[in-house]
Amino acid sequence: DYKGQKLAEQIFQGIILVSAVIGFIYGYITEQFGWTVYIVMAGFALSCLLTLPPWPMYRRNPLKWLPVQESGSEEKKAADRKPKRHSKS
Repeated sequence: DYKGQKLAEQIFQGIILVSAVIGFIYGYITEQFGWTVYIVMAGFALSCLLTLPPWPMYRRNPLKWLPVQESGSEEKKAADRKPKRHSKS
């Protein structure tokens, strides 16, 4: 559903942003860029774990689809239509 997609996107972006800020601060303090990369990658892995599987919290508002129509009714409707005649300019 659309609300679940929005929630997953917000969670994903939030975790990435927080891990990037924490990684930057920790990497700056320790003067090691590698730690910044590791922390951002860990945040990415965590956000993927939380948002990619179809968890029930993302499926609370299912979409209502139209009922299935028989294929014969569509062919009948197409046969009933009159061909359009274009006027010559």
